[in-house]
Parts: sequence; C-alpha cells; structure tokens
Amino acid sequence: MNWIILIIAGLFEVGFASCLGKVRETSGSEMYLWFTGFIISLVVSMALLLKATQTLPIGTAYAVWTGIGAVGTVLVGILVFKDPVSFWRIFFISTLILSIAGLKMVSQH
Repeated sequence: MNWIILIIAGLFEVGFASCLGKVRETSGSEMYLWFTGFIISLVVSMALLLKATQTLPIGTAYAVWTGIGAVGTVLVGILVFKDPVSFWRIFFISTLILSIAGLKMVSQH
C-alpha cells in the first residue's frame, strides 16, 4: 500500500512543478490560482511522502519520489510547455525510469 502512496506522492510532485511553470507564465488572479495549486500539491506530496517513509526505506522512497517527479515533470514540460524533445532527453529519461523500477525491485518492502 505504501508503494501506491509513494507513487501518488510523486504525481503530486509533478503537479506542484507544473503549477510552478504555470505561475511563471500567468499574471493577476490566474497566477494566484496556479500558486494555490502549487501550495496544495506541495503539501499533499510531502504528507504522502512522509506517510510512505513510515514503512519504506527513506533512501529508496526519496529516490523513487524524486524520480517520478523528474520523469513526470519532463513529460509535462514536453507535452504542455513545449520543451524541446531530443534523442538524449528521451534516452536519459528512459534510464531514469529503469533506475526507479530497479530500486523498487531490490527493495525489501
């Protein structure tokens, strides 16, 4: 169950990073709405990470959480913010995904 909580925490990390990107692009009341989304996503992500680390090794949980956030944020950047796509970006994102899966497989929990 804590692996599912950790995955959800990672998705909320993607959410707060994405909201931060939208804050940068907007102004006025729309900016404050995105900033509110950033704060909510940040708090939920951290709370879920804390919950997951009660039974998962902290090093593994943090690495997986950060990896999910990194991969998800790069994908959102490509799909939403029109960040550049290159062979090497996709290659290194793929190796990060494999590393996350490897950490999960070798974890004792």
